[in-house]
Amino acid sequence: MQIAAVVGSCVSTIKNERMVGMKLLIVREATVEGEILGEPYVAVDTVDAGQGDLVLVSHGSGSRQTVQTLDRSVDATIVGVIELLEIGRRNTYEAR
Repeated sequence: MQIAAVVGSCVSTIKNERMVGMKLLIVREATVEGEILGEPYVAVDTVDAGQGDLVLVSHGSGSRQTVQTLDRSVDATIVGVIELLEIGRRNTYEAR
């Protein structure tokens, strides 16, 4: 899994029928402090994340192992919203 920040949303009205009804968000890799890095990419949202949230993203075949994404053409799935990150007894990130 990867830590990422939700930076936007994606609307696709014409898509594969197995993808209908799936919420798509734009995310970018983030550090444990919440600093945004890397290029944006699209991920399927399975946990009702929103703009500005720090999230956990599963990639590759693991991203197709949720109830919502099973056997679908998905390469990145948001599987959790992060409230707190702690490293070495120090909070590095806490949701607002």
